[in-house]
Amino acid sequence: MEPVQTRVVLRPVATPLPLGFLALVVATTAFAAVQLGWVAPAEGRIAALAAIALTVPLQLLASVVGFLARDPAAATGMGVLAGTWGTVGLATLTSPPGTASDGLGVVLLTAGVAMLVPATAAVAKPVAAAVMGLAGVRFAVTGAYQLTGSPDWQRAAGWVGLVLAVVALYAALALELEGARGRTVLPVGRTGAAAAGMRGEGPLAPADLAAEAGVRPQL
Repeated sequence: MEPVQTRVVLRPVATPLPLGFLALVVATTAFAAVQLGWVAPAEGRIAALAAIALTVPLQLLASVVGFLARDPAAATGMGVLAGTWGTVGLATLTSPPGTASDGLGVVLLTAGVAMLVPATAAVAKPVAAAVMGLAGVRFAVTGAYQLTGSPDWQRAAGWVGLVLAVVALYAALALELEGARGRTVLPVGRTGAAAAGMRGEGPLAPADLAAEAGVRPQL
């Protein structure tokens, strides 16, 4: 009688982070332009529409793919980003231009703290962790503006938003090139298991199968 064998079959999927990060670039840049006074406050509704119509659906898709790829940092981070930008977009559309909201400020501060969770989980991928951490800072600083109505906080939020856009754009480009060419082109700072995975090292030992999703009785 042949011994019973356990097989875990995974469908290959691309990393969802470049898609989510590029969607982040659009939203954070559009709102930064309003916060820095580069466009009129009334144009904030365009930024809001971009966040709702472009950023939210793309980041939700990235979140779903992250779960399918068993990447909890990507899945959680993209999900929180999508929900937060959706809230910001709807609040901007339904409020008079240039007004601040204490309620939105509380939501943004909470979202900023929440983003520390996926940022910490992604520590083996420092560039991705930096994007998620900066997104949390961006939400927190914007939340401070919403609570105080201070122009200084508003400008600070805009500049942090632009820094976030640059870092997210770099991360998206680096990860996209990495996925397309099968090797690291631009540094992403992978360490530990993340670096070993890119080198094709660290095969799954049979004894570890019991801990895998789809094999263990509970997730």
